[in-house]
Amino acid sequence: MSEIGLIGKKIGMTREFFKTGQSIPVTVLKVEKGRVIQLIDSEKRGYNAIQLGFGKIKNSKLSKSMKGYFSKKNTEAKKILKEFRVKNLEEYKEGNEFGIEIFKDVKFLDIKSKTIGKGFAGAMKRHNFGGLRASHGVSVSHRAHGSTGQNQDPGKVFKGKKMAGHMGDKIRTIQNLEIIKTDIENELIYLKGSIPGSRNSEVMMRKAVKDIKKLTISEKIEILEKSKKNKDKKK
Repeated sequence: MSEIGLIGKKIGMTREFFKTGQSIPVTVLKVEKGRVIQLIDSEKRGYNAIQLGFGKIKNSKLSKSMKGYFSKKNTEAKKILKEFRVKNLEEYKEGNEFGIEIFKDVKFLDIKSKTIGKGFAGAMKRHNFGGLRASHGVSVSHRAHGSTGQNQDPGKVFKGKKMAGHMGDKIRTIQNLEIIKTDIENELIYLKGSIPGSRNSEVMMRKAVKDIKKLTISEKIEILEKSKKNKDKKK
């Protein structure tokens, strides 16, 4: 089940305290259950995948074609449709629902979300430039980004040049975020650290792609407790 992902809503940040007195900042996500809308086999598309639907939407907000699609599948309308490639389709059936339980044995997640949009920003704020000198001949260009192009040859501004422009509002992926705890009853998941995006923004979560061998905080605490017990026994 770890091949598929879920879409959650960012609620905000708080902190979790451990037995050792450690305080860990966490981001709380409200996870929506995903329903299997369609099974896609390799004979039709060349790959195996499942289509999951997330969130509720009014029928009045659907296009005519989408109304027909959901009625054909005999399921309620979903706001977001996402496709996940899987190895075997035997594990899934149309109408099945998946929630936080799919991350039961998973320690780390990869998160994808949209950063907060900051509008038009200058080079100093957008790219962390130092700016020009505050004295000695610099006239009304203290926050300028300096030279932009070259002379006659090649005589153009290269693509990707760091300049003023639209800051934020881009999809970013954060890898290897540790799951601190899960609350299955309230459909909440607590992840270590911060996540891009504003409150109530949509967050895509999947099992970490990289094979991570580092210990989680709870595992480190267990090792510490065992070592303390061993020391006490020796005494």
